[in-house]
Amino acid sequence: MSRTLYDDIGEQFVNQYAISIGQMFGKPCLKINNKAFAVFFKDEMVFKLGQREIDLLKTHYSNSVNWDPSGKNRPMKDWLQISITDSNDWTKLAKQALHYVEGIN
Repeated sequence: MSRTLYDDIGEQFVNQYAISIGQMFGKPCLKINNKAFAVFFKDEMVFKLGQREIDLLKTHYSNSVNWDPSGKNRPMKDWLQISITDSNDWTKLAKQALHYVEGIN
């Protein structure tokens, strides 16, 4: 179910925004201007939102963590991994991540 939701979000964004679908660290991702803003990882979605925004969101998403794609306790400060339990917000967070990455280009 979670992969289907990720695919649906990707299809919606391809049709609505100038994004592409690609890979980051071998994981499926959504990109704008060749920069990833959302990744599908371990049946969850990961969003590039910036450290300040992530600090605020962690209180709202209790199951969220900074993304550690290597699994070697080296989390990425600008990326937040959101559980399937909060999948109702994945589209909203993907839009927020898209705008964040567009703004840092």
